[in-house]
Amino acid sequence: MDNFVVSARKYRPQNFNTVVGQSHITTTLKNAILNNHLAHAFLFCGPRGVGKTTCARILAKTINCTNITKEGEACNQCDSCTSFEKGASLNIHELDAASNNSVDDIRTLVDQVRFAPQAGKYKVYIVDEVHMLSASAFNAFLKTLEEPPPHAIFILATTEKHKILPTILSRCQIFDFKRITSNDTVEHLEEIIGKEHIKAERNALQLIAQKSEGCMRDALSILDKIVSFSNGALTYKNTLEHLNILDEEYFFKLLEHLSKQDLTSAMLLYDEINQKGFEGDMVMSGLASFIRNLLVCKDPASAVLLESIEGWRDQYVSTAKQISTPYLISALNILNEAEIQFKMARNKRLHVEMAIIKLNFLAQAIELSLDEHQIVKKKLVDAQYPIRLKKIVPLSNISVNAEAKLVIETPATIKNVEPTKPTLAEKPSSLNSQAAATVQTASTPIPSENNDGPKKNLLAVLQQKYGKDYDIEEVKESIPLSLDLLQKCWDEYAVYLESIAKHASAGTFKVAQLKMEDELHFTVTVGALTAQKFVEQERMNVLEKVWSEFQNRAIMFDIIVEAGEKEDVPLHMRLNSKQKYDRIAEQYPLVAALKKRCNLEVYF
Repeated sequence: MDNFVVSARKYRPQNFNTVVGQSHITTTLKNAILNNHLAHAFLFCGPRGVGKTTCARILAKTINCTNITKEGEACNQCDSCTSFEKGASLNIHELDAASNNSVDDIRTLVDQVRFAPQAGKYKVYIVDEVHMLSASAFNAFLKTLEEPPPHAIFILATTEKHKILPTILSRCQIFDFKRITSNDTVEHLEEIIGKEHIKAERNALQLIAQKSEGCMRDALSILDKIVSFSNGALTYKNTLEHLNILDEEYFFKLLEHLSKQDLTSAMLLYDEINQKGFEGDMVMSGLASFIRNLLVCKDPASAVLLESIEGWRDQYVSTAKQISTPYLISALNILNEAEIQFKMARNKRLHVEMAIIKLNFLAQAIELSLDEHQIVKKKLVDAQYPIRLKKIVPLSNISVNAEAKLVIETPATIKNVEPTKPTLAEKPSSLNSQAAATVQTASTPIPSENNDGPKKNLLAVLQQKYGKDYDIEEVKESIPLSLDLLQKCWDEYAVYLESIAKHASAGTFKVAQLKMEDELHFTVTVGALTAQKFVEQERMNVLEKVWSEFQNRAIMFDIIVEAGEKEDVPLHMRLNSKQKYDRIAEQYPLVAALKKRCNLEVYF
């Protein structure tokens, strides 16, 4: 049986024209070869699997070719090209810097550079994963890389350009490889399955390209696996099953349930997804990508950013027209926060279900935040607003009688009275007299029976308007704070504490000493810190009682701890666990003997 060769090696490009998705680099290299403008050191950097090492090998083969074509390609027929294809070329040396990263390895490489090539023009040294070299190895390589012999060319390849020393970067001609687009990947896969006589749906190839994320090597590896899995027939369904990808049909269904606020159907659909083996983070990540695709489809100009297969494109566009942009942006925010906190959640399923519940009621929350179909913006604190004026009852319509201090006359002629605007020329006394009058607005006129009816005081007017919906209570005058009344109130609260079985707090209240500081402030003196804590726990309840007793909520008090003798703390409360054991072992030697004979360990 013939040895199987994976597609990534079998279909590795052999010339610049067959390199996929890197035309900006291959064109530059071909022109440099044709114009004989080759640099002595190249640095190929970019993501994995995009053709860095492949381009380095093609460049090494082409510059040693004896019959270069007019397009700058190798002929693949001369002795140099054939020896390279067989892996027997003495002019091309590959070094894996991941396993040869010491100073001695670089010194060996430098010693080999001095010798001229036996055949061909150049000796090419390809150093792969060059970022793995140690700092000492980089420094040993600097001089040779800056001034190599004329026959030596270095090609360095790396996926992590930021790890290379700036002194190395300045000595190289840098080429940045980019990720391969999905269209280029699909076209290359179609070319390969045509050569291998494999049947495959285009949707399946697009799914593979999307999963590979711009890496051609990953795409070819996935293709090999699915061909073996499906026995040579790639379909969209078996590709989904093999790659363990959640079908976008589920997301369309889930969005439909959420837009209708059908929480039951949404939870049942998530349960179905969960039973198929998809983890919660995968569901949230897929749903976030789905919402993102809907957002870019809102505008035809940004629809080119859609990351999905062609079969779903029309449905994305039609669905995006039905969902509002505020909903999509808020949903992305919720999913982003849920993904960040997913790792810290203990109940993973509940965490995902909470995110679904938030999305279910998101449309209702957005509606509540809208004012006349416009999003309510935050108020500007520093902005200046015009003064709003209210209608004020003229002083001629206000009189005083024996029943009440203030009476408002309500003739029909004052219904259309224009508001009086105070000017800067008015005296403060006139402004104060107007401010003292009761304000009547145009939207709430004060009712009256007729022009000649009896006068009503303000309390009667309010009772007639609101009835018993509101309790109108007259404001009582505050009672001056006195020590006798305060002590009586304090003792009553101590009795209350006794009734609810708070004996320790009640005893503290009974022995506490009260002292008046001023008309709104008094102090409570206690004998210990524990007593202070008891009083502090009851502070708000005591203040409520004092405020109610004196009709004044401005009264406050402070707690003072009286300096006295130290409390006699028992010995067993002062010792820690180890000190207690040592004291017991000292008093009872048999305890120490038992510990030693049984080889026991005491954990303190």
